[in-house]
Amino acid sequence: MARVVVDVMLKPEILDPQGQAVQRALPRLGFDGIADVRQGKRFELEVEGPVDEAALARIHEMAETFLANTVIEDFVVRVDGAAAPAESAGSSAGAAAGKAGTK
Repeated sequence: MARVVVDVMLKPEILDPQGQAVQRALPRLGFDGIADVRQGKRFELEVEGPVDEAALARIHEMAETFLANTVIEDFVVRVDGAAAPAESAGSSAGAAAGKAGTK
């Protein structure tokens, strides 16, 4: 079984009150030098069978329709592990599964 990770983050233009609360708390806890904090979600999916282009396309569709609110969130789909050949980024604009993407 392979593990596919979907990381979901608020878009940069969306306010992140949870991240701001963490950022304000860090200096009080002795952690200085952090300029910004953004809070997100991580989904780890154990996939039966091979993680090929078709499987990544299904997971990308799942992330776009269920795991992320693409109006306010971006997401990245990636295969976890050293043999991770494919990564896919998504947002409300959409990106094809299997194409490299970074956030």
